[in-house]
Amino acid sequence: MLGSRTDLHIFNAGSVNGTRYCNVILLPYVRLFRGAMGLQFLFMDDNAPCHRTVAAEQLLESEDIERMDWPARSPDLNPIEHVWDFLGKRLAARTLPPVTIRELRLALQDEWAAMPQQLIDTLILSMGRRCETCLAVRGDHIPY
Repeated sequence: MLGSRTDLHIFNAGSVNGTRYCNVILLPYVRLFRGAMGLQFLFMDDNAPCHRTVAAEQLLESEDIERMDWPARSPDLNPIEHVWDFLGKRLAARTLPPVTIRELRLALQDEWAAMPQQLIDTLILSMGRRCETCLAVRGDHIPY
């Protein structure tokens, strides 16, 4: 979010289904942020299948969490895709890349902590421009 971020959450194993998404992400994190932010809170996720389950929809509704409308298959608009790209490049640039799951977990947490907050803020603040550009190209890929 603008101005700060949570710790990086890494799932131990397995897929993220609707139940896991509700129990591990929505309840412990999103609900607390909604409570702290109040009425100005607007939740953004993408259209991943686990985000659109009946359980997730019902939980967000029961917690009065407003979800941002989000077009399907829109990686050009989603700032998190640029964050993942940044992390991937930082991992690839390491002198000793991680070779075990434990090393990967630690390396990701280190790179997440070292990521400049300004990068995240800039990506969030670019959303208006991204949306305008997406409309101008009629939903096609945004030219960079």
